[in-house]
Amino acid sequence: MVMDEKIIELFDEDRKQPAGRRGFLKKLALLTGSTVVASALIPVLEDQTLSASEKKKKIQEILAESITYPIESGEMKAFLARPSKGKKFPAVIVIHENRGLVPHIQDVTRRMAQEGFLSLAPDALSPVGGTPEDISNVGELFAKLDNKQTVKNFVAAVNYLKTHPLSNGKVGCTGFCWGGAMTNQVAVNSPDLDAAAPYYGRQPEAEDVPKIKAPIMAHYAENDERINAGIEKFEEALKQNNKEYQIFKYPGTGHAFNNDSNPARYNAEAAKLAWSRTVEFFKQKLK
Repeated sequence: MVMDEKIIELFDEDRKQPAGRRGFLKKLALLTGSTVVASALIPVLEDQTLSASEKKKKIQEILAESITYPIESGEMKAFLARPSKGKKFPAVIVIHENRGLVPHIQDVTRRMAQEGFLSLAPDALSPVGGTPEDISNVGELFAKLDNKQTVKNFVAAVNYLKTHPLSNGKVGCTGFCWGGAMTNQVAVNSPDLDAAAPYYGRQPEAEDVPKIKAPIMAHYAENDERINAGIEKFEEALKQNNKEYQIFKYPGTGHAFNNDSNPARYNAEAAKLAWSRTVEFFKQKLK
C-alpha cells in the first residue's frame, strides 16, 4: 500500500473515531515523518469537496518541508513548498499575518506551490524562537522584533530564492495584513523583487515609493477604514513616479477577507477573485 493511501485511510479512521486535531496531527506526523508536512496535509484532507483520488493526487503534487535560510544575524525558519515535478520554478514569498507562521499560512503556501511556484513562507518570529504552537500571547513576541532587522530578514528571502537551485531567478512576494505591510516594505527595500501583491497591508511612506522597482498589485477590503486611509496617498505617489500598479477593492468585505480559517472575516467570492488575479499576475511577471 502506498503512503498516500495510508494517509487517506488514517484520515477516514479519524473521522469515524475522532482523536482531536492534536491527536490526529501526532498520528499523521508519525506517518509522514514531519509535523510540518502533516500540518500542510490537513487542509487537503479536510476538503470535503475532494474525492479520495483527488486528495491523493493533490498530496502527490506538492513537496513541502521546514527549512532555514541565512540572514544577517543567523538563520530564519521557513516553510517551503514546491511542485513535485519540474526542475525550475518561479518563486513566491508568502508573508504571514500578525499571528505568525500558522497552519493557515502553510496552507496558502502549498496552494501557491500547486499553482506552479517555488513558495517560501518565512517565520518572522525566528529571532525570538519562532511561532509557538499556542499563539494566544503571540503579540508579545512581535513586540520584541526590531522592525528594520525584520525587513532585512525578508529581503534576505528574496536573495535566497533568486539563487535557489530550483528557482528560475524570478521572485514575487505576497502577504496578508501585517504581511501585506511587510510585502510593501520588501518592495521598497529590494530592487531585485520582480512582483509584489500585498493584501490589505499598510502602505509605505510616499517618499519611499520611488525606490520600488517591482510592479504592484494591491488588494483591499471595502470596509477597512484604518488601512484604506493610506490608499489615496500611495496611489498618488505611484502615479507621480510612473510605477506599474493595480489596486483592487472588494465590495462587501472586511479586513482579512482571504483568511478561510477565520469564518467571521472570510469572504469566499472575494478571496477566490483576488487569488486568481494574484496567481495570474505572478505568472505574467515571473515567467
